[in-house]
Amino acid sequence: MWLIAGNTLREAARQRFFQFLLLLAFTLTFGARWLRDFNFGAPELKFLADCGFGAMAFLGAALTIAATAQLFFSEVDNRTALTLLAKPVWRAEFVLGKLLGVAALAAVFCALLTGLLSLVLAWREAELVRLLPDAVAPGGGVSHAMVALGGLMQWLRLLVLAAFTLLVATFAQSQLFSVVTGFLVLVVCHLQHLAQDAYVRAGSAAGLVASALISSVFPDFQVFQIADSLAAADLPATGDVLRVTLYALGYSAAAAGLAVVSFRRREI
Repeated sequence: MWLIAGNTLREAARQRFFQFLLLLAFTLTFGARWLRDFNFGAPELKFLADCGFGAMAFLGAALTIAATAQLFFSEVDNRTALTLLAKPVWRAEFVLGKLLGVAALAAVFCALLTGLLSLVLAWREAELVRLLPDAVAPGGGVSHAMVALGGLMQWLRLLVLAAFTLLVATFAQSQLFSVVTGFLVLVVCHLQHLAQDAYVRAGSAAGLVASALISSVFPDFQVFQIADSLAAADLPATGDVLRVTLYALGYSAAAAGLAVVSFRRREI
């Protein structure tokens, strides 16, 4: 499983799509710094953080969905999966190895962007303190622990997304279907809280049942918004971070388990 994961990570890192998205994310994160010419003051730091995490979320989702589907179907379509599974390799090891490889790819992506964002925020904060001493209140500067926590939450979100995309890929007949379904899952996970509020306001019994089913099957990505500030005073409790982490790992494990069952029944 670890050998398959390492090979998956190396294969994904060599793809130009990954390199293009990484370069684009770097450009968006670092380029947002030049908005300092507008002299936003202290709120500018929050704006820069939102730009960085927005690039991480959107481009990371595109990378995770496309990489999961492409790396899985490349093995199946090129018949290399048959050669691999002819050896003493279980199908569960194949599926979990692919998931771990994509998870490592997402971790590298998030770690690089989080590090860059932290440097950009520190650089801009130092300039604001020097040029506008009153713009940043004492003790109200950037908490890099909060930035790191935001990067971790982005990675957990991508891990769940990779597990669901892999689940779809194990029974889908085409890579395009897996990619499209992966983006649909992303939309549902982001917007299900709005649907729940709409059903509650409507007072429809059928709507409430449908909302309960959706919320139990699909994770709510709004849960990962616990690092929505840059102040050290707003750092969530360790228990809250642990609860969200277990929430993500639980959904990922459930989707991975279903993917293993689905792939065992698949004709290759």
